[in-house]
Amino acid sequence: MEPAPKARFLDRTTPPHIVTLVLMAGLAALAMNIFLPSLPNMTEYFATDYRLMQLSVSLYLAVNAVLQLVLGPVSDRFGRRPVVIGAIVVFLLATLGTLLATSVEVFLVFRMLQAVIVAAMVLSRAAVRDMVDEAEAASMIGYVTMGMALVPMVGPIVGGMLDEAFGWQASFMMLLACGVVVLAIVWADQGETLRAGSGSFAKQARAYPILLRSRRFWGYCAAAGFASGAFFAILGGAPYVGTVVFGLSPTQLGLAFAPTAVGYAMGNFLSGRFSVRIGVQRMVLMGTIVTTAGLGLQTALYAGGLGSAAVFFTFLSVVGIGNGMVLPNATSGMMSVRPDLAGTASGLGGAILIGGGAGISALVGTVLEGSDTAFPMLFVMLATSAAAMLSILYVIRRERQVIQQED
Repeated sequence: MEPAPKARFLDRTTPPHIVTLVLMAGLAALAMNIFLPSLPNMTEYFATDYRLMQLSVSLYLAVNAVLQLVLGPVSDRFGRRPVVIGAIVVFLLATLGTLLATSVEVFLVFRMLQAVIVAAMVLSRAAVRDMVDEAEAASMIGYVTMGMALVPMVGPIVGGMLDEAFGWQASFMMLLACGVVVLAIVWADQGETLRAGSGSFAKQARAYPILLRSRRFWGYCAAAGFASGAFFAILGGAPYVGTVVFGLSPTQLGLAFAPTAVGYAMGNFLSGRFSVRIGVQRMVLMGTIVTTAGLGLQTALYAGGLGSAAVFFTFLSVVGIGNGMVLPNATSGMMSVRPDLAGTASGLGGAILIGGGAGISALVGTVLEGSDTAFPMLFVMLATSAAAMLSILYVIRRERQVIQQED
């Protein structure tokens, strides 16, 4: 690969600076979680059920999943820069729409449109792959990921404080302000990185049946999807449990999300440190065991009357640790099934993962409706974690069968 020109900040004749890539990915992450502590107050504001208000999470994730399938090919056709800029503009208009919405139905429509900001995250990584070779890309994407790692921890805390001080609309006003800043920086800094010869959506779509016939690919997808399902259950259910069951204020609820985010950072550190030595499949298995055992103990403590808010939310860190161990390795496993289709596998697997998460998030919102206990959320999380463990055990068994047949 011919080396790309050295990035100079705020010079769009060169590739985007890493600061710009971090801000792009960070805005996408912030849009997903900053408003979570406000869900109960938003339910009251729109005079609706929590189950319906919670669709602002699950529908957002569903649209996010669909967009992951098409954004890569669209940017291959039109370029990274115009797609990112267009996506941020649509995001800003959608955010303005959420602030002006007079009914929950109108709000949800604009909330789904906000999902277009996933382009900033997806194409920040694509820009890295355009600029450097595979080995250096992995390192640079790691820096981008580390740079935005604070967002899942800080976002709900800031959102809770804003809600308590100014109302739920303040979180969306902050998203609007952050979006304007990121748009200005992207406009001034992001040079086009796309090079000729990229694939097309039709070419990518023709590869889908090959992957969908692979049982190992489905096994890795199931392991990742069920493991992340426990995390999406937190997104869908924790605002209700924190407010209705434990009586937390929006600020306290925002702080309660921190252990899960810290756990996720720890899990990713373990993956980076030990995946090469231990192996992808064993790391996924260990991650699912950590999550399932931790949630089993948490459920037992809650049933025994030891489930205070502090214990409950601190124990959710096991979900973060498990996800940090499972997702990077399961994603690597998906792409290793057919290395020649790695890009397609990543997009398809990501869409399946996020789509499944949307369904689990909606399920948790439904089973919690009217409940005065956290048991429905815990049972769903425990079931999905156990399913993830069974899925990776199937992959390991299938891998052994393939090796025996080759021998």
